Amino acid sequence: MEAQFCTEAEERGIARALPLVLSLFCGSGAAALIYEIVWYQLLQIAIGSTAISLGVLLATFMGGLCLGSLGLPMLLHRFPAMRRHALRIFATIEGLIAVCGAAELIIIPLAGELSLQGPQAGFAGMALRSLACAVCLIPPTCLMGASLPALAAWAGSGSRGARSCGLLYAANTAGAVLGCLLAGFYLLRLFNVDVASWAAITLNLILASTAFALSKWMGATGAEESHARTSAVFAQLSSSWPICLAMALSGMVALGSEVVWTRAMGLLLGATVYAFSIILAVYLAGLAIGTAAASLLRNSKPRLALGWCQMLAAAGIAWTAYALANSLPWWPIDPQLSRDAKFTFQLDLARTIWGILPATLFWGASFPFAFAAVFRDVQNRAAAAGAVYAANTVGAIAGGLAASLFAIPLLGTQNTERALIAISAASALLLLFPLMRSGRITRLELAAGAATGLMALFIWQVDALPGELIAFGRRTASSAGMARILYSAEGRNTSIAISRWNDGAVQFHVAGKVEASTESYDMRLQRMLAHLPGLMHPAPRSVLVVGFGGGITAGTFTTYPTMQRIVICELEPLIPPVSTRYFAKENYNVLHDRRTRMIYDDARHFIAATREKFDIITSDPIHPFVRGSAALYSREYFELVKAHLNPGGVVTQWVPLYETDADTVRSEIATFFDVFPYGTVWANNANGQGYDLVLAGQMTPPSFDLSALESRLARSDYRAVAQSLRDVNLDSATDLFATWTGDRKTLAPWLKDAAINHDRDLRLQYLAGLALNNAQENTIYREMLLYRTRPVSLFRGTPEQLDSLYAAMEAGLDEGFGHGTPGSATKPDSSE
Repeated sequence: MEAQFCTEAEERGIARALPLVLSLFCGSGAAALIYEIVWYQLLQIAIGSTAISLGVLLATFMGGLCLGSLGLPMLLHRFPAMRRHALRIFATIEGLIAVCGAAELIIIPLAGELSLQGPQAGFAGMALRSLACAVCLIPPTCLMGASLPALAAWAGSGSRGARSCGLLYAANTAGAVLGCLLAGFYLLRLFNVDVASWAAITLNLILASTAFALSKWMGATGAEESHARTSAVFAQLSSSWPICLAMALSGMVALGSEVVWTRAMGLLLGATVYAFSIILAVYLAGLAIGTAAASLLRNSKPRLALGWCQMLAAAGIAWTAYALANSLPWWPIDPQLSRDAKFTFQLDLARTIWGILPATLFWGASFPFAFAAVFRDVQNRAAAAGAVYAANTVGAIAGGLAASLFAIPLLGTQNTERALIAISAASALLLLFPLMRSGRITRLELAAGAATGLMALFIWQVDALPGELIAFGRRTASSAGMARILYSAEGRNTSIAISRWNDGAVQFHVAGKVEASTESYDMRLQRMLAHLPGLMHPAPRSVLVVGFGGGITAGTFTTYPTMQRIVICELEPLIPPVSTRYFAKENYNVLHDRRTRMIYDDARHFIAATREKFDIITSDPIHPFVRGSAALYSREYFELVKAHLNPGGVVTQWVPLYETDADTVRSEIATFFDVFPYGTVWANNANGQGYDLVLAGQMTPPSFDLSALESRLARSDYRAVAQSLRDVNLDSATDLFATWTGDRKTLAPWLKDAAINHDRDLRLQYLAGLALNNAQENTIYREMLLYRTRPVSLFRGTPEQLDSLYAAMEAGLDEGFGHGTPGSATKPDSSE
């Protein structure tokens, strides 16, 4: 046996220093969350944003925490004298984390570059991305995982030590809440990953120096102990296996639920960086509150309390399942009633608390009860705290990966929630069953039986997410009754739906956002993204299409007689076959065209890894307010695109004018022009009002010969091209090119001081996330038209053709100064 005790003087010293140590550990949690968000952003660019890539990132990050929580206690057991200097160990850990934080700014981009040199597909590609993550994340996360066991060795003995460990975990989690909000709403919104990282590094260094000074003031503090063999420690830990198993199941359920809830709440709130920060902050706040409350309770039966926490957490999951399916989507909310982001944040916070807080309180309360239960069997406090933390982390890794990669795409949210409730209830029974007495029915048995029956009822009552939520997202309530859901499904990377609007238009939705439709203005935009570069290039033979959507842009390229290769990069494998089922006529059945090659990967990662070049690259990503999508609007992304164009190549990029503001649009256009100085802007209006834009980039100054273009469309082999244009009311090349709105020179005054979107800041997603409820599309378009002049040097042709072109432009100018917006008040805006 390994005896441990603290002297009365040391206990008093620990009690006096505890508030300061709690503050230090709170700061440690804040720094850790800043790092986590920064590293997630950097690694998403380095290894891609597919569900598999992000799953690897999650497993690596949490795996490092687990290794650290197990490794330090083994080190302390090997060198028992070190336990008397736990605060110095904590100071050293914080200092080393600061060193790693600085190094990651160089290592992560370098690892991403190196990973592009090897295989990208299949198991080999996944292994390479895993190796890149491991190299980057294992060292700092091992240190982060070691911090709790280090302080557990200092925290005192007996029940007081268990309470202190619970309070330490609560403080660390509370700090994580602060770090999450600080990074999401301030550091990354106003600065970049470098500034955010150095803020965390500075905090680590302050914590390290303060902890070191405190250790000198307190001197050697901690338990005097005899040296016991490792086998004795493991024997003590083995007697606590039900506690560790229950905590592993608790971690599995907790992180599995977080994955489910983040995805579903993202539909409801809009999936911005701010919505993600709010969801994560509420989740962590629930853990912190639950941990703190349970730590302050004097409980003589921690195993019993831990069991009931798991049962109550199961009830909390059932509550959230009800809220997501039957309550929150139908709150009578119109997102466009206010443009002020602070009101949106307040409402999002209220809905998130209402939806997900209850279960998190009981997961948080589980930790101090688990510490107290294990501390009774294991005198090595560092090993006991490390075992509880590691078990929870291992379960969290399993739960997060299982939910994101398998459960949601195979079972759906409904059955995944049912499974999570069942697992949580089972972990409760694992702890409660041994406490039941044989021979007679006790109150505990009656309560456990009743609770189990109630959980079974809750499982049966869980409803599926409504198709309207998948289709209309944050506009579910305001769109009620305006469309019929034809199809909905949940894929590995996102959720999709097909709806038929009351006017007969068919719409394709991704994650609560319309991405393609048969509406006339959407069809025109989807065709323009193909026809503008298709006609600008004299004879396009290869094209890369970023995003399948409805397949309409990709399918338009099948009409070009010279086209030999159509490569389509799509993140979600569910999308192409479903879109083809409903849009085969409009997209020319491109999925089954012999020239088509589908790539199921993050488009940016594919472009960075491939050596292939293309005559045309057209990019129609999801709206820039969606978290992570700004990486497809950054200067570095456009440089990648430029490097993969053949000589004479053309790139087109979609830019929405709806659900945004002028600063966001200026940033998108200015960033594009920074890479393509000869770029041009083309407008797709709806009912004469501004709606969205197409940016076209070439590597040489453009010049368009209307006579040559009209002759080309009149050729027999271009008959399908001409018909495709007429189908969207563009009856000639003149009609298409009359949509010209400006270029870098004409728009220079309007673009002055626009923010350039870089990979290191992804500023665009923070700008766009503040403006997603705006309806200023025509106002923004009118601002741009103020700078438009006759492009006499851009077009050539007969006098009649030029007169017709300028007349069409003037007609568009007059229409652009109308009032109102194209149906945005009644119908969700869309783009492929």
